[in-house]
Amino acid sequence: MRRIDPDGKDHGAVAVIVAILLVVLLGFAAIVVDVGMLYAEKAQLRNGADAAALSIAQTCAEDISDPKCTSSVSAGSLAKEMSDANALDNQSNPSNVTLNEAAGKVSVTTGALEEGTSSNRVSLFFAHVLGVTDAEVKVTSHAAWGKPVAGPAIFPLALAECKLDLAPAASNGSVQLLEMGNNGCGWVPGGFGWLDTNPLSCRVSITAPLSGYVGAWHASDPGASAPSVCGSSDFDRIKDQTVLFPLYDAERGTGNNAEFHIKGFAAFHVTAYHFASYDWALDGTSVCNKCIEGYFKRFVTLDDAYTLDPNAPSNGTNVVKLTLGEGS
Repeated sequence: MRRIDPDGKDHGAVAVIVAILLVVLLGFAAIVVDVGMLYAEKAQLRNGADAAALSIAQTCAEDISDPKCTSSVSAGSLAKEMSDANALDNQSNPSNVTLNEAAGKVSVTTGALEEGTSSNRVSLFFAHVLGVTDAEVKVTSHAAWGKPVAGPAIFPLALAECKLDLAPAASNGSVQLLEMGNNGCGWVPGGFGWLDTNPLSCRVSITAPLSGYVGAWHASDPGASAPSVCGSSDFDRIKDQTVLFPLYDAERGTGNNAEFHIKGFAAFHVTAYHFASYDWALDGTSVCNKCIEGYFKRFVTLDDAYTLDPNAPSNGTNVVKLTLGEGS
């Protein structure tokens, strides 16, 4: 029943307008609360799927023949563990894990998991008034592992591929001595060589070949001394550290026109070096002049700045990183 005041105004229409606006307000609440909740849930699932994909890829990268690589996928145990760890309620539903060992790729799909259900649907609150009771929430993450063929080198020193020997690392880290001009490889002059750097940095960037795995030529910095841009802080950075050094298999030219053919990277743990005014040894014992000492080792890094190539030779070093999926 509507009420008409003496002035003739109809006040019953206000209730109708309020009722209509209430539906609109509940709709906005559904958008703000429910959609916000869905975004938060999806963010947790994304973190979990990323962590699961990276963990499986890292397991496989550590040793491609390790049965843990396939068993962690077939059982879904690692995907479940990492997905749950990144959910605020410790509940998630990794519904699919796809592994391609030959290509070095893995994808993990995980969804929300409400107590008492096995679906990927999440109950909504305010959206009920609009006839929407729940929504599906799931994400897929992709990761890859493989040999690095291009990317950053924190120190501009290239080691000869023919000196690569992972055996000393297996023998309690017995050291190798790599000397400039005395590598014993026969067909590659020099056990290592300095690479041309950026004028403002001691670091170098190894470029990738345009197509196919063929390696890439990189300009050298001639002479036995380190590039002039490198200082004591740069040498300090490699002390007792595992460093990804570029590997070369050939060189051409002489002097300022010399170049090294870089075939990839290998992990080398530095225990001593001696170059002109830069001299250091982990055990305090002097080493030869113009040399670096340490051992090659198997190594896995999550530095996604490197370009991977499945056809590159295995140097004991693998990179694990998130990708966009097929073709990436």
